[in-house]
Amino acid sequence: MDSSNTDINNNNVHEPMLQSNGSEVEPVSSELEEALSDDSLSFFQRIKKATWIELKNLFRLAAPAILVYMLNNLVSMSTQIFCGHLGNLELAAVSLGSTGIQVFAFGLMLGMGSATETLCGQAYGAQKYDMLGVYLQRSAVILTATGIPLMVIYIFSKQILLLLGESSAIASAATIFVFGLIPQIFAYAVNFPIQKFLQAQSIISPSAYISAATLVVHVLLSWVAIFKLGWGLLGASLVLSLSWWIIVAAQFVYILLSERCKKTWTGFSLQAFSGLWDFLKLSTASAVMLCLEIWYYQIIVLIAGLLDNAEIVLDSLSICMTIAGWVFMIAVGFNAAASVRVGNELGAAHPKSCKFSVIVVTSISLALSVILAILVLILRNVLSYAFTGGSTVADSVAELSPFLAFSVILNGVQPVLSGVAVGCGWQAFVAYVNVGCYYLIGIPIGCLLGFKFNLGAKGIWSGMIGGTLIQTIILVYVTLRTDWNKEVEKARNRMDEWGDKTEQLLKE
Repeated sequence: MDSSNTDINNNNVHEPMLQSNGSEVEPVSSELEEALSDDSLSFFQRIKKATWIELKNLFRLAAPAILVYMLNNLVSMSTQIFCGHLGNLELAAVSLGSTGIQVFAFGLMLGMGSATETLCGQAYGAQKYDMLGVYLQRSAVILTATGIPLMVIYIFSKQILLLLGESSAIASAATIFVFGLIPQIFAYAVNFPIQKFLQAQSIISPSAYISAATLVVHVLLSWVAIFKLGWGLLGASLVLSLSWWIIVAAQFVYILLSERCKKTWTGFSLQAFSGLWDFLKLSTASAVMLCLEIWYYQIIVLIAGLLDNAEIVLDSLSICMTIAGWVFMIAVGFNAAASVRVGNELGAAHPKSCKFSVIVVTSISLALSVILAILVLILRNVLSYAFTGGSTVADSVAELSPFLAFSVILNGVQPVLSGVAVGCGWQAFVAYVNVGCYYLIGIPIGCLLGFKFNLGAKGIWSGMIGGTLIQTIILVYVTLRTDWNKEVEKARNRMDEWGDKTEQLLKE
């Protein structure tokens, strides 16, 4: 569609759209859009009705998404807890291996997978159902290929950690754990495209059931491998990799058998190997955006490993990061809901619904994060005992709890706005913002406070929080000034562009 000839306004945003095969279809009706446009109601009546509608939509998506992310996080957390009871060295090794190496792969794969989230969400809203399966397969091909150089990083993880200045004992133990995580790389490569494929269709509950069942199996297998068979760190990481592959296999079986995916999954296609360069460019922009976010706080742990008394610092920081990560799963659930709602509504040409959905999801996520931050402060003296019995680590965690609480509040807003960015396709812009706020402001200030002013972990974390705060303010400002009618037009142009490429590939 030629954007110069398209007039997006309240009177014509519902005009028919085209399937990728050229047939004309009516856009998906929106109860929310109708409520917001109902002139027979007063302003407050419209807002009241729209809020109730959007809350139902939001929690129908966010609740199971939160459960999925929390259960998946508990799979990794349970491994850390088991290893923590082996000793402080093992806990530090798992923390460094997970936070310093594993999260690198996780961030890259999740980031690249968010390209699928943008395209699948908008294609589903535009009723171009046949493209969702193609996008899933293209993403899986690209992410699997990306897994090969990541595997090399895992293999040389000890040398990398030593080069970064970590102690030889911790680096050696962490490397043993990381070796067992190599199969997990390729589970990520398939899981994230499948996850985004299902989320775009608002199919999330099955993933929650799968994750819950996998958690039970994982805990049992981890206990047997670590304590009964004595396989230690390597056994713990191998079981973790196996658990992720169980999740992948179960979700794919669901796609094959479910009636809900009949229109969007039509089988394997050679189109998955066509147009990979364009898809890679979009995936790369998505990866840069999300990787810079995910890696940011993990860098705290790597930098903290250079401080004096590194073992205690690493233990306390890793516990705080694990708790923050667990709480972060709630915001990530709202992130997924925001991305799906915005992507679907943009694809369906419902600008008012997009704007209203962003307001509601951000407000709810922020309110919950404030409550959780208060709980962190109340429980600050006992938080660490779920991971280790040491009183020294417990005291260190208690001292860091105010920083943890403030981070929890910021994480109630920032991930949701990132979800909005993914739904709109703003990844490249947000990537530039992240570079400036995180890596040109946050990390340098954190290092200055931590080492030059001898504030240690508190100084490092303070700088990081400053960078996140500036980034959040920028995203709030940009979102508030967004013209959602123009975003609808951009979404239509994007779907037309990718649809035209598919038609061209089919003719070749």
